[in-house]
Amino acid sequence: MTGKLLSALGHATLAMAVLCCVLLPANATFAQENNQSRNQARGQAGVFDFYVLSLSWSPTFCAAQKSGRNAQQCGSTTDFGFIVHGLWPQYERGYPEFCKVDEPGRVPNALGEPLFDIMPSMGLIGHQWRKHGACSGLSQRDYLAAIRTAYQRVKLPVALTDAAQARTLSARAVEEAFVESNPGMDAKGIAVTCERDKLEEVRICMTKDFAFRPCAEVDRRSCSLTSLTLPAAP
Repeated sequence: MTGKLLSALGHATLAMAVLCCVLLPANATFAQENNQSRNQARGQAGVFDFYVLSLSWSPTFCAAQKSGRNAQQCGSTTDFGFIVHGLWPQYERGYPEFCKVDEPGRVPNALGEPLFDIMPSMGLIGHQWRKHGACSGLSQRDYLAAIRTAYQRVKLPVALTDAAQARTLSARAVEEAFVESNPGMDAKGIAVTCERDKLEEVRICMTKDFAFRPCAEVDRRSCSLTSLTLPAAP
C-alpha cells in the first residue's frame, strides 16, 4: 500500500513539474507583452479636440525627490515656482498617447535646452514629446514652440509667483487667481490638482489656437481642498 502511494505521489510530482515548464514561459511572455503594452500607441497623430497646458508647482515635486535627483530643477540656484509639466492633446473624453510618428523619440539638446527656463529637464521634455507631443501632429520643433506659445498665453497670478515663500490657501482661491489674471479664462476651463495637502498642478484647457475654452472632464477632476499648501522652493 505504501509503495503504491509513493508511486502515485511520484507521478503527481512529475506531472506538476511538466506543467510548470509549460506555464512558466507562457506567463513570462504575458508579463513581457503586458509591459510592452504600457507604451503602445493610442490614437492618431493630429486627431484631438483641444490642449491641456499643465503647470506644475515645482516645490511640491522637489519635496518628494531623493537627494541629488532632478538636480537641475530641484538643486539649482533658481527658485522655480510654476513650470510646464506638459502640453497635452485631449479628446472631450480621454486623450491620445504615444502616437506613431516618423520623428525620433529622442529630443536633441539643441531643441530642448531653450525651454529650460520653463521646463528645466531634458528628461521631462523628452518624455512629454514621446507620450503627448507625438500626438499633436507637429514636428518636435513646432511642438516645443507650441509649449512656449501656450505658456506665454497664460499670465501667472502675481500672488503665486514667489516660490521662496510658502503659503496656504484653498484650491478654489488658486483657481480664482488664475481666472482673474487671465481675461477669457473660465472656471470651467481650469483644474487644480493636489498631492495630498499640497498644490500639485494647475491644468488649463486651450483650443488648438491657444484660446481658453471649457473642458468638462478636466474640470470635474479638480481638487476641492479648503486648506492647500504651496511649499517654498528648497
